[in-house]
Amino acid sequence: MSEQPLLTPVKLGRYQLKNRIVVAPMTRSRADNPDKAPMELHAQYYAQRASAGLIITEGSQISPQGVGYVHTPGIHTPAQIAGWRKVSEAVHAKNGRIFLQLWHVGYVSHPDFHEGALPVAPSAINPHTQSYTPSGMKDTVTAHALELHEISQIVRDYVQAARNAIAAGLDGVEIHAANGYLIEQFLRDGTNRRTDQYGGSIANRSRFLFEVVEAVVGAVGADRVGVRLSPANIWNVPADSDTRSLYDYVVSTLSGSGLAYLHLREPQGDVSAIPNMVTNVTEHYRGIYRGTLMTNTGFDRERANEFVRKGYADLVAFGTLFIANPDLPERFRRGAPLNQADPQTFYQGGPKGYIDYPELSV
Repeated sequence: MSEQPLLTPVKLGRYQLKNRIVVAPMTRSRADNPDKAPMELHAQYYAQRASAGLIITEGSQISPQGVGYVHTPGIHTPAQIAGWRKVSEAVHAKNGRIFLQLWHVGYVSHPDFHEGALPVAPSAINPHTQSYTPSGMKDTVTAHALELHEISQIVRDYVQAARNAIAAGLDGVEIHAANGYLIEQFLRDGTNRRTDQYGGSIANRSRFLFEVVEAVVGAVGADRVGVRLSPANIWNVPADSDTRSLYDYVVSTLSGSGLAYLHLREPQGDVSAIPNMVTNVTEHYRGIYRGTLMTNTGFDRERANEFVRKGYADLVAFGTLFIANPDLPERFRRGAPLNQADPQTFYQGGPKGYIDYPELSV
């Protein structure tokens, strides 16, 4: 079935990708070591999926302050850099391309991760959810509102993390500005109640994102940087009072900036009753964004091919399908049956449900 648009090559930043199928960034909680560093298990997992046009790694915290889930890897210590180097070498040995996702969870974290210190956020808000800590699920607390000098330090942390990723041999980085984590907490007016240059207007609330993007681009080059946004997200954050206007501004500002790509999430669930919420995310922002556009959330082979064929997206990222089908591009090519993922093993640690899903026989 070589006529599938998904299976055609595409240019992404400085790279020519062999197809338009992307491994979506997915937390898998396998860095269960004191260093929070990728291990041989990670290298095997990602190498199994190197037939994708691009792999985007699980979110990796840019600093100790950025962690918010148990057993997630970082990209801020020598041990973590060494661990990611093993991953990049394994993927490149199979002619794959891999970007690392830069992550700071903000107020979704818990004092248990920070020796009792409060997690940080744009404003002193409790998200009233639960955090997956080393001792189990715990209620979140009211975060510490970042001071101006602390915001500047976080921008520097993003830059250093991006440099670390390139030093580890990864092909680029994705700035995680989605899913209700720190950057999206700055964007939304329900979680950003600041009265300084980072709060109030849409332009001010977007400032932190643009400072991070500009600084990371300056460090590693625009053609090695992607940005992930979730305009229809209501997980970890409330809807903005005018979500459409907010993301129209953000996307139009990023448009034409020379980024490797913009990565958008379609709605996860029904958000049609929320005022000023874009429900056809990719189609809507294709009309605004000039550049390589990637989409994600809820796609199967047929719908993904349709989106590429119609020009809505240049690439499609798959999550759960790639967990259970490391050879997903070949299964799409053959129209072969798909393995079914076992949700019980998504975060449990170890090789089961991680590197043991069968591939097609030749």
